[in-house]
Amino acid sequence: MPKIQSIVSQLRQGVRRVLTGAVAVSLASGLAATPALAQSAAHEAPKELRIGYQKYGTLVILKARGTLEKRLADKGINVKWTEFPFGPPLLEAINVGSLDVGTTGEAPPIFAQAAGADLVYVGNEPPAPTAEALVVPKDSQIKSVAELRGKKIAVAKGSNANYLLIKLLERAGVKFSDVSVVYLAPADARAAFESGRVDAWSIWDPFLAAAEKQLGARVLADGKGAVANHQFYLAARGFAEKHPDIVHTLKVEIAKIDQWGRQNPKEVARFIAPLIGIELPVVELAAQRLTYGVKPVTDEVLAQQQKVADTFAELKLVPKQVRVADAAWKNSRK
Repeated sequence: MPKIQSIVSQLRQGVRRVLTGAVAVSLASGLAATPALAQSAAHEAPKELRIGYQKYGTLVILKARGTLEKRLADKGINVKWTEFPFGPPLLEAINVGSLDVGTTGEAPPIFAQAAGADLVYVGNEPPAPTAEALVVPKDSQIKSVAELRGKKIAVAKGSNANYLLIKLLERAGVKFSDVSVVYLAPADARAAFESGRVDAWSIWDPFLAAAEKQLGARVLADGKGAVANHQFYLAARGFAEKHPDIVHTLKVEIAKIDQWGRQNPKEVARFIAPLIGIELPVVELAAQRLTYGVKPVTDEVLAQQQKVADTFAELKLVPKQVRVADAAWKNSRK
């Protein structure tokens, strides 16, 4: 443990050096102040920014670094972090007013919109198609996705891996109705996978990397060529419209972390591993598939999201057709 603590201490010092000076200046200029920032002057600043995050990714590092807290302290704003096991419950928390912003994959916002959530896309990371996959146990006789017809497959409902499963089956000529889908949260899905109660598992990192490293799970197919697998930053519409300056500040701080992560993938793994309680080899594998570089949400990305929405609607997995453009944020590209 002392050795790990020493490594973490050294890495934190390294991160601090990287995130100051030229990097900070260049990123800040790329996301420079805009007229949108003045819009929130008419609204009283909130006392707290409530952020939802998941077990892995840029927000984990941002939380540990505490740089966002420092940026917002001058405005008298505290930051409250809440961890979620996957995207759908996080967005439900935004919908009921328990969170202001959060991050999820590409499918959860579709389910949230279909349920009436009034949220907006405020940014996204580049595609990471290899960071999710369909896996089978190491001793499974199944060698291809096509052989999953009639089999039980675990997946978190409304997750990015849910969409991945649909597209991989479609590509293999297997109807979604031709498999038995078992909807389980990641922890329960792993238990079912490990005990043999399901034949396959559609899952994302770091759970994917853990299954590969710890269980010897074999990848049938990842998302390459099938899905984009964007990571999105979303906010309650009312919050984003009243406080665009706070959303902007959050994106600037995310961009700084992204810059460091892109340049130091191995250090990312060493930094994150003790924070999330997952052994280093697992996080090293997952970190190789992580992408960095928060961007404004473009029309092209929204069009890709519309395809996700249309797919879920066609399969009647959402109660109504979703128009993704309705969740576009006018200040996203500022």
